[in-house]
Amino acid sequence: MDLTTGQPVRYSTAAGRWVLLATVLGTSLAFIDSTVVNIALPEIGRDLGSDAAGLQWTVNGYALSLASLVLLGGSLGDRYGRKRIFLVGVAWFAAASLLCGLSPNIETLIFARILQGIGGALLTPGALAILEASFTREDRSKAIGAWSGLGGIGGALGPFLGGWLVDIGDWRYIFLINVPLAAVVLWVGAKHVPESRNPEAARQLDYVGVLTGAAGLAGLTYGFTAWPVHGPGDPVVLTSLAVGIGALVAFVLWERSSAHPMLPVRIFRNKAFSGANLVTFVAYAANGGVFFLFVINLQVVSGYSPLASGIALLPTTAIMLVLSARAGALSQRIGPRIPMTVGPLICAAALVLMSRIGPDANYWTEVLPAVLVFGLGLSALVAPLTATALGALEDSYAGIASGVNNAVARAAGLLAVAVLPLAAGLGSGNLTDAAQLHPVYRNTMMICSALMVLGAVLAFLLVPNRLESHTPARTFCDPCAPPVQPQTPERVA
Repeated sequence: MDLTTGQPVRYSTAAGRWVLLATVLGTSLAFIDSTVVNIALPEIGRDLGSDAAGLQWTVNGYALSLASLVLLGGSLGDRYGRKRIFLVGVAWFAAASLLCGLSPNIETLIFARILQGIGGALLTPGALAILEASFTREDRSKAIGAWSGLGGIGGALGPFLGGWLVDIGDWRYIFLINVPLAAVVLWVGAKHVPESRNPEAARQLDYVGVLTGAAGLAGLTYGFTAWPVHGPGDPVVLTSLAVGIGALVAFVLWERSSAHPMLPVRIFRNKAFSGANLVTFVAYAANGGVFFLFVINLQVVSGYSPLASGIALLPTTAIMLVLSARAGALSQRIGPRIPMTVGPLICAAALVLMSRIGPDANYWTEVLPAVLVFGLGLSALVAPLTATALGALEDSYAGIASGVNNAVARAAGLLAVAVLPLAAGLGSGNLTDAAQLHPVYRNTMMICSALMVLGAVLAFLLVPNRLESHTPARTFCDPCAPPVQPQTPERVA
């Protein structure tokens, strides 16, 4: 919304560009750290003397806290102001990044990564909710597409910058560089992003929901990560998995009965919303496996330097930058079902090509074709998927819709990093040993390809050709915009 009029802005206006810039810069922080750390994992393992489980938890510690708390972040934004929670998340993320860069051992690094995830959980849903609340309905798919594409610049700079920093200096710099970047985000956000919230949101926090949801994801993640080391019959593994399953069941039961749920279960009656989140879970599980092992495989198996492995995915990001906004606009015209069906199928073909990348792989003939096809698939999928997940519900649910979709995506990536190496045959092997990693990588890419095919099938069956139109929701933009037309909760069904 415009700071002076309190009305939704158009994509092409100056106010719209400032809102888009602030949200892109903010979410790029989280995107960069979710990709750049994978490039530094071999160096971190050698420097801190960490085994495969420690390296997995360097990734999973961040993903776990982010996935566990992102629903809370969306809910807090709806209650207390999306801009406010977004900026708090950025500041928190910067402080945690500083601790990551100063970590003397793997245990401290994992703890700092958990703190980073908390900051990411506060800023990520806020960014998308700000977009959903700020732009006119006819411009939202285009804005989300541009956000996906421009956010890809952060995703591209992350591996490139991370590889360069590891090559010329120290892996610690990949975390320390977040501090000045966060300062820029805080300045732009404070000056140019309007405040918005849902005045109907409950003011009481759902502590039971937060605890049971976090315990469920933590139990499953720890159980699957410990499985290769201790074996499936170990009491620690069995107990952890049982706690995870039980806590997730308790989370669902509590949310159904709570007077002030963090996750209103009734929103899943909306077929488009549920379908989009099912596709999100499957597709982002595949992405989690790809981005975790792809750059490690290039370094350990193919012999690439950290910088070269970071640059390897740049074409994927470049294609997304060029095509994502167009894919969002196309989805607005023809409906999301076709792009969300075709996109995963293209990604599946790309992952089959990626599975062939082995020792001494030539970049031009073996790596580049795969990443180009992968970029085309993600460009067709990501913007329509995100726009559907957010647009299926009324505008007043922008924060919770963004939180749910982010939680699903992060939980999928989290479980993928824990489960896929196990399913692919890692056992108690070492991710920094070429002979052990190569077959695990190849099997993982094929599993991820199958997941993408499943995502295409789910999209075709569950995602409608057109989303239901909504009347304006009762939300407001501080300080100038008054509440507008009330909206009854039943519309989400």
